[in-house]
Amino acid sequence: MDDTLLRISLEVEIALQTKKPIVALESTVISHGLPYPDNIEVIEKMLTAVRESGAVPAIIALMDGHIKIGLGSSEIELLASSQEVLKISRADIAWCLANKKIGATTVSGTMFCAHQTGIQIFATGGIGGVHQGAETTFDISADLTELARTPVLVVCSGAKSILDVPKTLEYLETQGVPIVGYKTNSFPLFYTDTSPYDLQQRENNAEDIANLAMIHWDLGLKGMIVANPIPFDDSLNPKEISFFIDQAIEEINKNDISGKSVTPFLLKRVSELSKGKTLKANKSLLVNNASVAGKIAVALQEKLNSTSR
Repeated sequence: MDDTLLRISLEVEIALQTKKPIVALESTVISHGLPYPDNIEVIEKMLTAVRESGAVPAIIALMDGHIKIGLGSSEIELLASSQEVLKISRADIAWCLANKKIGATTVSGTMFCAHQTGIQIFATGGIGGVHQGAETTFDISADLTELARTPVLVVCSGAKSILDVPKTLEYLETQGVPIVGYKTNSFPLFYTDTSPYDLQQRENNAEDIANLAMIHWDLGLKGMIVANPIPFDDSLNPKEISFFIDQAIEEINKNDISGKSVTPFLLKRVSELSKGKTLKANKSLLVNNASVAGKIAVALQEKLNSTSR
């Protein structure tokens, strides 16, 4: 990539040069994932969680015709409050840069940009997946194909139950994307810490995950998922959540909401129906994922530094 397209913050630049652990953070959680001012509160807590783990956080976004790696407070405020922020996946990056739009990166967009900078660890809320009815609509998130081609480890709390979870898991397996449960044997469903979907791979500490990631990438393999459940105390009742999600989906279909508008509408509506329970859960899992990603980044960098001596 042409380096003139990149704008790296001083903190992240120093971390890259001195080989310190770095965790990428997406920006759609600020612009589209959470309401204002909750988005500011949560991203600040995520930044703190990464730093407390010993790593350097790097929020990624597109601004002024550049990919920005590491944002300042004024840029975070702009993403949080502006109504003109676009939701950017891999397919949208070049157009957004060429037209100098403000773009918040999704999982796929963040993975792509992080990889261009050499950042290997990324924390998010939940990945996208195969949508219900995809056999006729072909509505499959770009997150899944990005995981199949970009060597970045994604720490997330699984996927939302609005998706066709069995098809999502099958798609990832077909694409060769491993899903490693962090202290869990089941694939978490965002707001709930367990599910009926068993995982074949599990690790119980950051060091073992870092070792696994090194072997994975040494083999020339690409993305991988670390499925980190929402903290037990903040996990919600799956039947109650399913009821709210079903109602929100009904409204989505009735109002012909589609594409990139589905997830923001869903998160907002389910939060309203649950009287804020899901918003609280969303905040909890985001901060927890940032903390776990930071620990993995630290363990990975220690291993990389020791092998290069």
